[in-house]
Amino acid sequence: MKLGYIGLGKMGFNMVERLLEKGYDVVAYNRNQGLVREIEKYGVKGADSLKTLVSLLPKPRTIWLMVSHQAVDTVISELLPLIDKGDTIIDGGNSPYKDSIRRSRELEAKGIDFLDAGVSGGPGGARRGACIMVGGRKETFDRYQSLFRDLSVDQGYGYMGPAGAGHFVKMVHNGIEYGMMQAIAEGFAVLKASPFNLNLINVTDIYNHKSVIESRLVGWLKDAYEKYGEGLEQISGSVAHTGEGLWTVEAGRDFGVPVPIIEGSLNFRNESQKKPSYTGQILSALRNQFGQHEAAKKEK
Repeated sequence: MKLGYIGLGKMGFNMVERLLEKGYDVVAYNRNQGLVREIEKYGVKGADSLKTLVSLLPKPRTIWLMVSHQAVDTVISELLPLIDKGDTIIDGGNSPYKDSIRRSRELEAKGIDFLDAGVSGGPGGARRGACIMVGGRKETFDRYQSLFRDLSVDQGYGYMGPAGAGHFVKMVHNGIEYGMMQAIAEGFAVLKASPFNLNLINVTDIYNHKSVIESRLVGWLKDAYEKYGEGLEQISGSVAHTGEGLWTVEAGRDFGVPVPIIEGSLNFRNESQKKPSYTGQILSALRNQFGQHEAAKKEK
């Protein structure tokens, strides 16, 4: 399969490397042409514009978007005059599910197929195999099963339902992630404050040997402690968020479902901007470990 790929950030660059490893022919575009030049070293055909990217793809075209949710409408509007009926756009970023429903309807009216693909696993998953949740028309998903299979870990992809379902399931996944991370961070803050002078690396290690809370998150916390020390002195106690937790809280309100744990974890992140803490340092360290998010303390 030959496909166009738009967006070469931390996730996109790694995913393109995986596509090449799996034998795909990729044409890539990014506004930052330096990233295009860099990915060309791996055998990708770089494009200097969307028009060039589209011109280098055989019909019917397949174009994967891996850009911020704020940029998706702009990219699609720029693509529409260049593509044809029967082409397919796959949005692999974290877009609000209602936007994905709208985009699907708008594109379907023009004869363009659309799939929303929620991708979990961070940059490491993008490179070594992700977990992918797909929404859209079932026949379109079926046509691209081999692509999703090649981008995923074993049995790590699936069809979630009609347009928007993929991004909806990924959104709730991230909301759950907020709550799980918050519980781990609060628990380890209590452990650190105890009078027992605990070795927190040892605690993460024992927790991750068949305890009930064994998880990748606990493993990533161990990695963070080994890298930065148990005091996490280099790590910011103010925690950023990228939107999906807020969207999950809003969806809970829309559907009349209380989500106090997720909402509390979101509120903590907002309040941490003025009240940094060790709990916040743990959250920032975890975000850095699995998503390569900025975590260093800002110099005053």
